[in-house]
Parts: sequence; structure tokens; C-alpha cells
Amino acid sequence: MAAPGKCILVSGAPGVGKTTLIIRVLENLRALNPNLKVQGFYTREIRQGNERVGFEVVTVNGQRGTLASINNPSPESARWPTVGRYRVDIASFDNVALPELQIKEDTDLFVIDEVGKMELYSSSFFPAVLNLLNSNIPLLATIPIARHGRDIPGVARLRNHPGAIIYTLDPNNRDTYRERVYSHLVDLFAKN
Repeated sequence: MAAPGKCILVSGAPGVGKTTLIIRVLENLRALNPNLKVQGFYTREIRQGNERVGFEVVTVNGQRGTLASINNPSPESARWPTVGRYRVDIASFDNVALPELQIKEDTDLFVIDEVGKMELYSSSFFPAVLNLLNSNIPLLATIPIARHGRDIPGVARLRNHPGAIIYTLDPNNRDTYRERVYSHLVDLFAKN
């Protein structure tokens, strides 16, 4: 089980800056220590003009794959699960994201943006996340905020993890929390 403080979760409403926090913290950590071994991924919007048409998963090393889209014309996409108007491409997500969640001896940090409804359609994803928690390697992940008092079961399990520290972002605290998350990770690495 992850030691206390080694599971850092960033929560907040959509668009509040969770992904931006992850990217900035990662940039700052790599500037401080270019040899830091980081594995994981983050998600980005896919836009056509002013319209969001999907999401892509991007590994920390730059590999990309589709997570969800409204524009997939393939016949099999009609059978894909949906979240709102988006069809989730589980195979594409698994091909890009799951190799990033494999534990290697020299890994210093795992980054997951995000553990959310779309990602949890992958039957292999959440077991991989739990495996990371058992590895005692620091994990920085984003999770959606509970809606209407209800949480996604996998997200609730992370939120209630005894070693988790949760930062709930809002427009007023996101810069402060970005510094706190960064400082927390720097302290963790200094102890190892």
C-alpha cells in the first residue's frame, strides 16, 4: 500500500485547471531533475475550431491516442460506451495508457490525468492503478469532483485511500495548490 503522502490526488470541476496543474508540476520537476523517471499520461481536448469534439490521451513522453470522440465514423464505434455525446475508444486508450502504468524498477513518479468515467470503461485500467498504489512509488493523479453527492466507485476508492492527500482546485486556489503539490513531490524525492 502506498505510504501516507505518496498518493496525491487533484480534484475539481471540469475546466478548473487539473490538467494544467499536472503539466506545470511535471515541467518544474523535470527542470529541477532532468533525470527524473516519470511514467503516465494526461488528457487533452481535441478541438475543431471552437468546438470540442473529443479527448486524446498523451503520454508523458509524447505518444498520443484517442480517448473519446464525437467524430468516429468506424462501424465498431457504434458499440463503444458513451459519456455524454462522446464515444470512448477503449482499445486506443488501452494501447497508449496501459504500457505507461507498468511498474519499472527505476520509475520515480507515476502521473495519471485522469481517473474518470471515460478511463474507467477500460477493464484493465483500474487494476493497474491499484497495482501502482501497492508499489509505493509516488502517484500524482487527477479525479473528478463528486457530482450531486455521488462519486464514481473507483474514484471513491481512491479518494478514500488511507495514504491519499487530496487537493480540490477552484479558480482562487489553483496557483497556490500547484506550488504545494510541487513542493510536496520535491520533499518526497529528497527523502528517497
